[in-house]
Amino acid sequence: MNQTARRPSPSGAAMIGLFLAYMLIPIAATYLFSVATKWDATILPEGFTTEWYVTAFNHAYFASSLTNSFIVSLSAVLIGLLLVVPTTYWVHARLTGAKPLLELLMILPFGIPTVVLALALIRVYSFPPLGRSPFLLIGAMIVFSMPFMYRPVSNSLAAINVRILTEAAYNLGASTFQVLGRVIAPNIMPGILSGSLLVFATVFAEFTLANLITGAGFKTFPVLLVEFTRRDGRVAAALAVISFTIAWIASLAILGIARRGKTTHETVRAR
Repeated sequence: MNQTARRPSPSGAAMIGLFLAYMLIPIAATYLFSVATKWDATILPEGFTTEWYVTAFNHAYFASSLTNSFIVSLSAVLIGLLLVVPTTYWVHARLTGAKPLLELLMILPFGIPTVVLALALIRVYSFPPLGRSPFLLIGAMIVFSMPFMYRPVSNSLAAINVRILTEAAYNLGASTFQVLGRVIAPNIMPGILSGSLLVFATVFAEFTLANLITGAGFKTFPVLLVEFTRRDGRVAAALAVISFTIAWIASLAILGIARRGKTTHETVRAR
């Protein structure tokens, strides 16, 4: 028996509309401000220009700060996957008693202010080559973003029967790495993708850790953006738009790669 989809009530539709307006209006305003010649006496900009984007692109630190942000963000994603996925899988499969401890450890970064985390890391790792280096910044970003990787992966593992899949793979002669890479990982791919996207977006936009740990020595894109907020808000708006766009493109790229990998995996299984 076919069931027709229930339409939202007027109040529900109004709430959804208000939520979408709350989320989209600031982004749209930022986009408009980044191409506005003047916008202070009218509802809409009085004119449009690309001058602020030209200024941003021609800045001496634009390319280097963007590259540095990509390096830190991708490093945090890759290292976070290597640390979180095997650990979470092993806790779900073999060490279930350690799950409360792991949950506690994953909550701690939320309770530690980024200023405190940055100053503590600088104080402890003050010796070269770690002191105020990009390596220390990447390590700080991994700690800071680890809960964003852990929660989606843990939820995906909880949604499947990890023990049965593991035992079945072992009975067929698979090694631990094969179980994790060819059995578990494809089944928790939504969690891996969600965690990767969250970590990338969080790290790419993080200012406090980057500013305190490396500062001008390894300037990231958010540091450059904040510098322009003190000089010219229009150029800062252009940089913010560039940051939004990069985050969206990276998200679509990760989703596209995952979808292609899923299609390849299903084709191989069909054969």
